[in-house]
Amino acid sequence: MTHPGHPHIAWTGGELHVEQVRVAELARQYGTPLFIYSQAAMLAALAAYQRGFAGRRSKICYAMKANSSLAVLQVFARAGCGFDIVSGGELERVLAAGGKAADVIFSGVGKTRAEIARALEAGIGCFNVESEPELEVLDEVAAVMGRTAPVSIRVNPNVDPKTHPYISTGLKGNKFGIAHERTLHAYQRAAELPHLQVVGIDCHIGSQITESGPYLDAMDRVLDLVDAVEAAGVRLRHIDFGGGLGIDYRGDTPPAADALWAELLRKLDARGYGDRELMIEPGRSLVGNAGVCLTEVLYLKPGEQKNFCIVDAAMNDLPRPAMYEAWHGIEPVVAAAADASATLYDVVGPVCESGDWLGHERRLAVQPGELLAVLSAGAYCMSMASNYNTRGRAAEVLVDGDRAHLIREREKVSDLLRGERLLP
Repeated sequence: MTHPGHPHIAWTGGELHVEQVRVAELARQYGTPLFIYSQAAMLAALAAYQRGFAGRRSKICYAMKANSSLAVLQVFARAGCGFDIVSGGELERVLAAGGKAADVIFSGVGKTRAEIARALEAGIGCFNVESEPELEVLDEVAAVMGRTAPVSIRVNPNVDPKTHPYISTGLKGNKFGIAHERTLHAYQRAAELPHLQVVGIDCHIGSQITESGPYLDAMDRVLDLVDAVEAAGVRLRHIDFGGGLGIDYRGDTPPAADALWAELLRKLDARGYGDRELMIEPGRSLVGNAGVCLTEVLYLKPGEQKNFCIVDAAMNDLPRPAMYEAWHGIEPVVAAAADASATLYDVVGPVCESGDWLGHERRLAVQPGELLAVLSAGAYCMSMASNYNTRGRAAEVLVDGDRAHLIREREKVSDLLRGERLLP
């Protein structure tokens, strides 16, 4: 039995393996909760984009907010990716992992002057500008530093990505990007400012998108703007179509990356822009299905209305269900005996919140001390993890074939207390 989305995570002989490694052995060695990632799964997901862009001038910039662990960044840097960042801290992670500043694009609505200065000093490839006041601040900071800031304007095309409201980013009511109607004015202002160099246009409409229609609609709107901006005398070297392609969490059927881009590139060619450099910013679709989170069953608690399976992973480790009511597959690491009776459980963690749940109404045949695997946990889990309830963040392991590398040590309580000071 294979984990949806990738052949690299599968039950072999009734026991879960990531590539050629038994995950139960990793739990024994490193404890739980434990995140395990398949390098082959990440590179296979990337290869679909690389096939889609074969023969084109293009740059794939990994949207690292999905999973910013250094070894994960290193895998993508070695594979030739650039990076889409949303903070100064993420820039430092890219550099620490061996990525090149010139391959970094800096998105985000709230860039500080200090972050802008550091990005200019490092020599990043492009700032994706998200408001008209940001243009003025970029010009001021670049002037003080004697630099020129390369800029692309992020357009809000008002296209519905048909996804969860919290991860829609291209609608009029969202905080991201410059309104479609203001874009031409913003480009004209950017072209006037002496310490800015206009290099491109950017659009990102949301995350976990499972159909191609919203992408095609957004591309049409962006290319209409390219027509208008270039007619006004401002040349755009690259067109950045963002990311957001969904993955299979629960029988979702997003288009394959290469099939989606074949469709989009046909439209691009038909509109006469097939010669431009293309940039994209995939995140979840590169790492989401490459990860599992192992957790140990602590207690089984029967009740009148619900039965609870209490595990040692919690909302601080896997925030997506609590934040978005997101669905993750939950499976035993070792298949239950054929005659074992299954019970309907809510799988919940130890954190002191009713919102601390990993899955509702899951049919499981498990006992305390056994391991469960929370699937599709490679994106927006560890990168969003917290220390709520003074819980150390989990360890992480990256599997490459038959080898497993510890890429993050489990946090100790001493790590959590280190920066704090008692009163005199």
